[in-house]
Amino acid sequence: MGERPPEPPRAKPSPAVAAPGEAEAIEVLESEEGPPAAAAEANHRVGRNQSSSSPTCCPMARLSTHQPPTEQPLLSRTQRDTSRGQTHTRKHWKALFDQFDPENTGYISTEKFRNLLQSHGSELDPHKLEVLLALADSNSDGKVCYQDFVNLMSNKRSNSFRQAILQGNRRLCSKALLEETGLSLSQRLIRHVAYETLPREIDRKWYYDSYTCCPPPWFMIAITIVEVAFFLYNGVMLDRFVLQVTHPLYLKNSLLYHPQLRAQAWRYLTYIFVHAGIEHLGLNVVLQLLVGVPLEMVHGAARIGFVYIAGVVAGSLAVSVADMTAPVVGSSGGVYALISAHLANIVMNWSGMKCPFKLLRMAVALICMSFEFGRAVWLRFYPSAYPPCPHPSFVAHLGGVAVGITLGVVVLRNYEQRLQDQSLWWIFVSMYMVFVLFAILWNIFAYSLLDLKLPPPP
Repeated sequence: MGERPPEPPRAKPSPAVAAPGEAEAIEVLESEEGPPAAAAEANHRVGRNQSSSSPTCCPMARLSTHQPPTEQPLLSRTQRDTSRGQTHTRKHWKALFDQFDPENTGYISTEKFRNLLQSHGSELDPHKLEVLLALADSNSDGKVCYQDFVNLMSNKRSNSFRQAILQGNRRLCSKALLEETGLSLSQRLIRHVAYETLPREIDRKWYYDSYTCCPPPWFMIAITIVEVAFFLYNGVMLDRFVLQVTHPLYLKNSLLYHPQLRAQAWRYLTYIFVHAGIEHLGLNVVLQLLVGVPLEMVHGAARIGFVYIAGVVAGSLAVSVADMTAPVVGSSGGVYALISAHLANIVMNWSGMKCPFKLLRMAVALICMSFEFGRAVWLRFYPSAYPPCPHPSFVAHLGGVAVGITLGVVVLRNYEQRLQDQSLWWIFVSMYMVFVLFAILWNIFAYSLLDLKLPPPP
């Protein structure tokens, strides 16, 4: 008998013809985040999918169990990029979530949700696991939605999650963030910022886990650098750095607010780049860096920038209404808006603020603010070096404080809460817009009706 010719090699089965549910099972088995027990759970789910033929009634779309290889290729660890890795992890947790949702409703009970977290919690950051457990404990409906779970896994906190935490007992099962040891210098800095600005432990832990310093607190740093650069330029041009307001050419600056030039709208904002002297600039820079940078690290540049700019504009408009003959210089309006909002937030959440020496810190901030405000009042009534134009007004400080304790408090009150969901936000925004409209009309008509003697233009 002759030798039998060798059989051709058998082709591996294509993933495109895999049985329903097999693709998801392969992904769960291939997942590097899942524990060994995930394989058994995946096999169980494959059997359930194969035996079930009823249409889904879940309000959200379930994952497809049969996808072509071009849409869902099995990639190695070195080839998987960040976005695909997040999708892979989300599908892995979706498969686990479905183990506890046999009726495909998109919801599971909080008890089952807790069992899921306890069996697979080793795959999560410890603080994120604690937040999820707090969600299970505080959910008054007794059910957890898969979409809320996905949002949490994607570092997004939905409104339902925020409401559950607010309505719950807010108890946390592990030790406080302040008690953790072995942290690096950057981790200790982030923890310090969290305790300085956030009143609730669950928010502090969420911020500590999710903060990446990307983007950095660029707004307060950039605005400070520009203010210092303009001051140095003016100091060189005037050959004076202390009490520059006493120089006869000081008012010729095109950035400061002057009552005779109030029609030049940019002056209501650009006056922050001109200061009365190095003592004025120094206090403003120190206060806005010590308070503004931590606030921006937590709440973001958009919110902090809005409060700062709103305080600046309110300050110049307040001067144009209440101190109509005086110019305005300095960034005190924006600085006072941030500080007053921060201090008001601390007072309103006194029991929850765990920052060390918070009473001493408040006292130091109030002393610095009082000293700077007192200097502004003294300078306003000090005989001017170029009569009849008086020295810059102090009323801008009061306008900044008014913005801080209204709009600022709403912005800083709840971490990550959407502003459009807060009724107080719309109330204070409306009040602010009414004030701005009133000040504009006042500047158009009141000066001529009152027949004021304004100082000559510079």
